[in-house]
Amino acid sequence: MILAQPCETVRTTVTAGVSSGRLLLSFGFIVFCVVIMMEPNKLLGLISCLLVVTAVTAENLEIVNQWGFLEFELPYDYDLINNYRPENILFTGLEIARDRLFLAMPRLRAGVPATIATIPRHTPPGSSPVLQAYPSWDFHGAERGDLNCTGFISVYRMRQDKCGRLWVLDSGVMTSIDDFRRVCDPKIVIIDMHTDLPVRTVVFPREVLRPASLFTNLIVDESQGSCDSAFAYISDTAAPGIVVYDSRQDRAWRFIHPAMFPDPDFGDYDIQGEKFTLMDGVVGLAHSANLGQLYFQPLATDRLFSVPTGVLKKGPLAEFEELPIALVGHKSSQGVGLTVDPRDDTIYFSPLTETAIASWQPGTNEQKVIAYDPTRLQFTSELRCAELDGGNIWGLSTRFQRFFKRQARAEEINLRIIRIPKSPRYHHFGFGYNNTVF
Repeated sequence: MILAQPCETVRTTVTAGVSSGRLLLSFGFIVFCVVIMMEPNKLLGLISCLLVVTAVTAENLEIVNQWGFLEFELPYDYDLINNYRPENILFTGLEIARDRLFLAMPRLRAGVPATIATIPRHTPPGSSPVLQAYPSWDFHGAERGDLNCTGFISVYRMRQDKCGRLWVLDSGVMTSIDDFRRVCDPKIVIIDMHTDLPVRTVVFPREVLRPASLFTNLIVDESQGSCDSAFAYISDTAAPGIVVYDSRQDRAWRFIHPAMFPDPDFGDYDIQGEKFTLMDGVVGLAHSANLGQLYFQPLATDRLFSVPTGVLKKGPLAEFEELPIALVGHKSSQGVGLTVDPRDDTIYFSPLTETAIASWQPGTNEQKVIAYDPTRLQFTSELRCAELDGGNIWGLSTRFQRFFKRQARAEEINLRIIRIPKSPRYHHFGFGYNNTVF
C-alpha cells in the first residue's frame, strides 16, 4: 500500500557537484528523499521522494538474552555486595566467541562489580543468564576500593583476534558520567582465550593522552598478515581523536581532526519521546580490510566518515600535513553501533531516533532496513558482524536514556542482546544515485 503525502526535504552536503542522500525511518514508514544542489544551501530540485508503507517490523530481530537489570555471580565479599548498584549497570561492548559471549560494562557510575564478564553463548532465547566476571574476580577490585592498575578499571569494548586472543581496552576512568575520576592510564590487556590468562599489557604513553581522554572503542587490524603485527585503532571520545597502536613496534601515536568532534547541532537525542543531551565525540568504529578504510562517527553527529588505514599506519603526520578524511554520507539521526561485513564490505549502522538497524553497500549503493522495533531497538550501543555465526549481525540494545536519567526500573526489560540472521526477508531499496563520492 502506497500513501501519497508530502515528503520532508532533507539537507544535503555537496562536493564537486555530487549530493548525499539520507535514509529516514519513522513510525514504520520508510521515507527516502534525494535532492540535487548546485551549491550549499541552494536547492535546485527534488529528484526522488518515496513514501512506502513497509513491513519492516521485528520479524528479523531475535532476542538472544534480555534483562531488567544485570545480575552477577558475586563472591562472598561484603564491600562488593554492599556497593552493588544494578540500576547503574549497562553494557556497551559485545564479542561473540565459540561457546561464550563477552560483555563490557563500563563504570559510568558507582556500583559496577565487574567491568567485563561472560555468559554462555547457547542459552534459551530471551533468557537472563547470570554474568561471570572475566577472567576472574581478581581483576575487578576497583569497586571495593582496590585501585590496582594491573586489574580492570572501566572497559567499554573488547575484540578477539584470529589467534584466539581477546584485546580488552581499559579506559582507566571511574564514574565517567558523574565525576570522571581517572585512577589509571588507559591500557590494552591481551588475554589468551584458551587459558584465560593475560599474555601482554600495553599501557598507553602520556604523549597520546589528554586530560579528558576516554578510550571507548577499538579495532584490531590484522591485515598485515599475523596477530603479532596487528594494529589497533582506538577512539578517544571525550578528548576527540583516534589513537593508533603498532603492536610489532610497540608504539602509539595520535590523530585529531574536526570530524572527530561532536557537532553541537546534534547533541540532543530523542528516543521514543525520551530526550537527553550528550556531547560525545568519536565513538563508533568499523574497519574494511578489503577497502583499506576505517569508518568512524562521533555520537553527536548525523555523519559517517572514513580515513585510509594506510595513512594511519604510517605514523604521526608531518607538520602541516592534513589527515585525508572523507565524508561517506549522512544518516537520519545520531548513532553509536557500527560494523562492516568483511565478506562484501557492507556497512551496518543504527540510527537512534528511528529505533532501527540499516545497511549500506558502498559498491552497489544498495540500502536495506534490516530491523525496526521501537520497543526492542532503542539505544544500540554495539553492532558486530559475527564471523563465528556465519556473518549474522549481533548487537546490544539498551534503554541508555533511562539509565542516564536514573529512570530505569527493574520490572521492565532494559537490556537486550539481539541477533539478526541474514535472510531474504530484508526489505531493500535500490536507487541510482551516488552518495559516496566526497
